Amino acid sequence: MAFVIAKSDTSLFTFKHGDNKAYLLLYVDDIILCTSSDALCDRLISHLKTEFPISHLGPMNYFLGISVSRTPYMLLFQQKYAHGISKRADSVPPMADPTQYHSLACALRCLTFIRPDVAYAMQHVCLFMHDPREPHLYTLKRILRNIHGTIDHGLHIYPTSTLHLITYTDVD
Repeated sequence: MAFVIAKSDTSLFTFKHGDNKAYLLLYVDDIILCTSSDALCDRLISHLKTEFPISHLGPMNYFLGISVSRTPYMLLFQQKYAHGISKRADSVPPMADPTQYHSLACALRCLTFIRPDVAYAMQHVCLFMHDPREPHLYTLKRILRNIHGTIDHGLHIYPTSTLHLITYTDVD
C-alpha cells in the first residue's frame, strides 16, 4: 500500500486503488484516517500497527478542540471550547506572566482552522509571542470578544454530490 503526499499539504497523504480511497492526515502525534470503506480502514490500521506503535481510539469525536459529528458529516464550531478560552482570558492579569499569553494565543490559533475570519488578526498576535506586552494582550482579548460575539459562526461542511468547492468571502 503506497500513500502519496498531497501537493497542497505535506501532512496529508492519499491512497487510491480502483474504488478504494483513503486520506491520512498526520498532525504531530495524531492521525486522522478517512476511507471509502470500513474494510479498507481495518486493513490500513492493521498495516500501520505492523510499522508503528499506534492506538486506535475508534471514531473521532474531537480534533484540535473541534467537535466532529458524522451525521450529517458536519464540522462544527466548538462553542464549549471558545467559552473555555474566554473564561481563561478573563482571569489573565495584565502581562504578569507571558506563559498565560502564550497559552491563550495557542488555543486561539487552533480556532483559526474553523474561523478563518480571525486568522489574520491571530497571525499578528502570534508575531509577539517572544515578548508580549500589554497592547498585545489587549488585542488578544479583543479577538476573544469577537469570537464570543459570533459564537454560532463557523465553517460547516456538508456531504454533497458535487466535487466543486465554493467559497464566499467578505473583504471587510
